[in-house]
Amino acid sequence: MTGFLAVAWDWGFFTENVDELLAGVRRTLQASAIGIAGALVIGLVLGAARAHRVPVVSQLAGIYVEAIRNTPILVQIFMLYFALPQVGIRLDAFTVAWLAVMIWGGAFNTENFRAGFEAVPQRYREAGFALGFGPLATFLNVTLPIGGRIALPSSINTYISVVKNTSLMYVIAYPELTTTALQINALTLQTTETFAALAVGYLVIVWTMSSLIRLLESRLALPEDAR
Repeated sequence: MTGFLAVAWDWGFFTENVDELLAGVRRTLQASAIGIAGALVIGLVLGAARAHRVPVVSQLAGIYVEAIRNTPILVQIFMLYFALPQVGIRLDAFTVAWLAVMIWGGAFNTENFRAGFEAVPQRYREAGFALGFGPLATFLNVTLPIGGRIALPSSINTYISVVKNTSLMYVIAYPELTTTALQINALTLQTTETFAALAVGYLVIVWTMSSLIRLLESRLALPEDAR
């Protein structure tokens, strides 16, 4: 038929390669989980330091944020995997995978939390001081619960990007989902089935993650009068 391209679809591809694809999903989730947890800690600590203008730490955090946000993550991956061995530091592919997305996500999360903490009305902090709280107790009991919720939507986007950025680890041959799919495609030459499976895999991961986080966001949403 003129203008119509019939594509032969091999459903057996999925049953033949499901074990390898699931192993790739598992490794993607492992690197993502560590990266997200690390990015959360980095964002909280450095975001608080930036919001409260902690001497030295705030300035160093600013340099870190600008350096990471203004360079491609691929360059950062190359630096960790190929450049560090030149100074005697050798990291395996898995370590580079989670470390790269953690450093990247931490920089963006630092600004997410900084903005959240700075958005907490000054009167709330003054109320904490009036109750006898010191600076640290005021932060833990007032600024963190409110500012953390304000920062939640933007930090959610960062965590989702962390998951998707693990796909770039194919450049160091870490066998996450994308690398696994590329290897399968090289062996089978079933490009349509391979990349359809890859797309569906990421869609399921990110959609599930987004749904769970939206549920969390709805439960932690601030009342209108507290914004």
